[in-house]
Amino acid sequence: MKVTLLCVGKVKEKFYREAIKEYEKRLSAYVKLTTVEIPDEKVKVENSSEIAVAMEKEGNNILSKIKDTQYVITLEILGESISSEKFSEKINNLMIIGKSDVVLVIGGSYGLSDSVKKRSNYALSFSKMTFPHQMMRVILLEQVYRAYRIITGASYHK
Repeated sequence: MKVTLLCVGKVKEKFYREAIKEYEKRLSAYVKLTTVEIPDEKVKVENSSEIAVAMEKEGNNILSKIKDTQYVITLEILGESISSEKFSEKINNLMIIGKSDVVLVIGGSYGLSDSVKKRSNYALSFSKMTFPHQMMRVILLEQVYRAYRIITGASYHK
């Protein structure tokens, strides 16, 4: 399976980069993983119109990186909240039906534009809480790794 992690913003903290690198290494046994970073749009004045413009620019940049044939999973607060087991079933079912090119999208600090949400095939929520985007990358990669460990019957998942 081919997995693309499509994220707004860069990872600045060394400890997050190290954790991401570890899960990328672990995942290499199961998937061809690519990470694509989209620059986050700066907002000079935090008002609704400035934020909307920034979100739309980020959204257009995100959409420009997604192919029509790719299955898109977006991380959204209002997405479906599922267990690790259900997530592994979702990944396994995608492989079974031939959806072997998956894009996982983490938006910017203001979220995802409506156009990206519309393109999404599946909206996933890890929590109603807000997490740093860098931490979310680590959590998402760990859950993808856990999904493959569950699929293969490995002992990692408890």
